[in-house]
Amino acid sequence: MEAELKALEDKLAQFVESNQRLREDTQRLRQELAASLHRNKQLEQKIEAASERLEEIVKQIPAEET
Repeated sequence: MEAELKALEDKLAQFVESNQRLREDTQRLRQELAASLHRNKQLEQKIEAASERLEEIVKQIPAEET
């Protein structure tokens, strides 16, 4: 009986340790995801601004006469 309780206690300790590690991993991944989403939004804005500038430059090019 004592050995069974010790084995159960060990398994419970392993579970708690694994659970804590998974919580930390989840938190880290959430932070990385938030940072990536923020960076993606910044890049989308830069692409949009560059596209607008390019459109303005193209409008300034004289039309080719045929």
